Amino acid sequence: MKDTSLSRLLAPRSIALIGGAWADAVAAASRVIGYRGEVWRVHPQRPSTPETRYFRSVDELPGVPDAAFIAAPNRDVPGIAAALARRGAGGFVCFAAGFSETATDEGQRLTRELIASAGELPFFGPNCYGFINFFEGVALWPDQVVGGRPERGVALICQSGTIALSLLFNARSVPIGYALTVGNQTRLAVEDMIELLSQDERITAFGLYVEGIKDAVRFARAVERARAAGKPVALVKAGRTEAAARTARTHTGSLAGADAAFEAFCRQAGVARCDSLSTLCEVLKVFHTGGPLHGRRVLVLGASGGDMAMTADAARNLGLEFPPIPPAQVARLREILTDKVQIANPFDFHTHIWFDRPGMRALFTVAQRSGFDAVGLMVDCPPADEADPTTYVDVIDEFIAAFPGASTRGVVICSLPESMASSTREKCLAAGIVPLQGQREALEALDLAGAVGAAWASGGRVELRTPRRNHSVLPADRPRADTARTLAEHEGKAALAAFGVRIPRSRVVAPRDVVGAAEALGYPVVIKAVAASLEHKSDAGGVIVNVRTAADAAAAAQRLSSLSNTLLVEEMVADGVAEMLIGMTLDPQFGQLLVLGAGGVLTELLRDSVSLLPPFTAAQIEAAVGRLTVGKLLAGYRGRPAADVPALVATALACARYAEANIEGLVELDINPVIVRPAGLGAVAVDALIRLA
Repeated sequence: MKDTSLSRLLAPRSIALIGGAWADAVAAASRVIGYRGEVWRVHPQRPSTPETRYFRSVDELPGVPDAAFIAAPNRDVPGIAAALARRGAGGFVCFAAGFSETATDEGQRLTRELIASAGELPFFGPNCYGFINFFEGVALWPDQVVGGRPERGVALICQSGTIALSLLFNARSVPIGYALTVGNQTRLAVEDMIELLSQDERITAFGLYVEGIKDAVRFARAVERARAAGKPVALVKAGRTEAAARTARTHTGSLAGADAAFEAFCRQAGVARCDSLSTLCEVLKVFHTGGPLHGRRVLVLGASGGDMAMTADAARNLGLEFPPIPPAQVARLREILTDKVQIANPFDFHTHIWFDRPGMRALFTVAQRSGFDAVGLMVDCPPADEADPTTYVDVIDEFIAAFPGASTRGVVICSLPESMASSTREKCLAAGIVPLQGQREALEALDLAGAVGAAWASGGRVELRTPRRNHSVLPADRPRADTARTLAEHEGKAALAAFGVRIPRSRVVAPRDVVGAAEALGYPVVIKAVAASLEHKSDAGGVIVNVRTAADAAAAAQRLSSLSNTLLVEEMVADGVAEMLIGMTLDPQFGQLLVLGAGGVLTELLRDSVSLLPPFTAAQIEAAVGRLTVGKLLAGYRGRPAADVPALVATALACARYAEANIEGLVELDINPVIVRPAGLGAVAVDALIRLA
């Protein structure tokens, strides 16, 4: 798709509105936004009036429309698209529904017809609400238009028209330059819009609402292009709680679920993934005002001990840091505030200088030059129509006045979203201060903006490793996970050992030879039933551990022989610090995914895991292990020895090498547990399950 074609569609000099009532609504929206180009109406039956002339078809139009809005019956849309293509139009919005989103044969047929009829024309939809270009004053939009004409602003790109409307209706002073909806993404998708608008100097950031990604590789490339242009991406994506694929039969598949790959992508690519539209709005204001934060070191101050206590509580599950104020700044603050005030972070500076404007400015000047990534003043103002907010606004004015030359990002936070007037928000934005509304949303926004800044600073990137079969065959023809073959445990371990995974010394024998194998290896040993069908041997009673004598080995062999004619005898690793899980699974869109987590009996109990996308590095894996709850155990918990984390990392990298080498056939890989021994003694994969397509 050529950028010139999309630019013509998004900033048209002429538009054709095709249809009845919904096209009327677009005409009204065009008037509201002040569109200055030609507007042609098309309807097969409506009579013309002195105010409005109706053309019977696209072929009758007096000129070639740069953009069209099609609100006709879906069966008529392919023909209209063909007419627009013949005339050389710039593109169109397909408002009509009843296409691929219905998942019916008729809907699929209409979609194929539409694609063929449109030729090379770019179009939004079908089942799409249209777009608003606030910069140029264009609204191919069948509803209310709310918003100004900013010189700079964010681009909202949504799969849902209703969500786009909700974001337009925000009372949070989010400066919106574009509101675009993509509907079914049959031709134009989210990634197309990011790629195009990354070149627009007026765009400061992207805000997305997505339900699915059309092309993960192109989406990743578009996000990288936006990052290179200094335009961060924040989004809400539906599907966090979608159940894991039903065919996942390993612990890895269960832990990864259906959303883990996208979560990993956002974290590694430096995308702010928000849980709510409110937080999305607040993050976008941070991004618009100065991009991502450099980090998560934050100072929050206000004249209320209650506010400061709630700040600490509200941030307890976030990654924000509240380090102490540096000693030099503490000394200066004591001069300003005397010993009446305890200086901490969060910082309650009390109210005894509330009416001392020079004192306030001095306080804020010191705070904003204390080396934090962000400094937030927390204050809620009374409503101007019911009370006098003057003294509250005066405090905010002094915070703003102290800001020029500051070494940090300035933020004003109100605990309730409604307790900051529009005039105050606009004043803050004009001064480069971020007005954040709602305590929790504000803290989440700072946390996410700091995480994005850290990801950008690390220079990390995402590399998607997907099998060629994912691109060369239709989804219905791809090998299915539930038809994959499972390697026997010793076969899987041998395959991994060839890539550097350390495994126990072992023998595969008939039941009658178990005692001899155990004595050759040396007691204690572990004895297991071996069969591809025994994917979870422990659940079937197929594992007997801590076998210490010949008599015990013989008894174990007799018991396990009912499950299999082949038994695996292994040396027992008895000095483990922790049991871990390492796995690889295949996401349908984002490809291979490395999963690290607590292993053994704790896997399902704790569900303590993290997922990573390639490229896999030792530093990345070690940092991920540190984020796990079990990471405290690995570091040496309550006097226990520290674990050999470098050996664990090396095991994960070896698994990644095996997975990359076998990318065309690997469905799932599950090592659970990897027993991590004390520092310097290594890590051993004592169970392994590999499923190949």
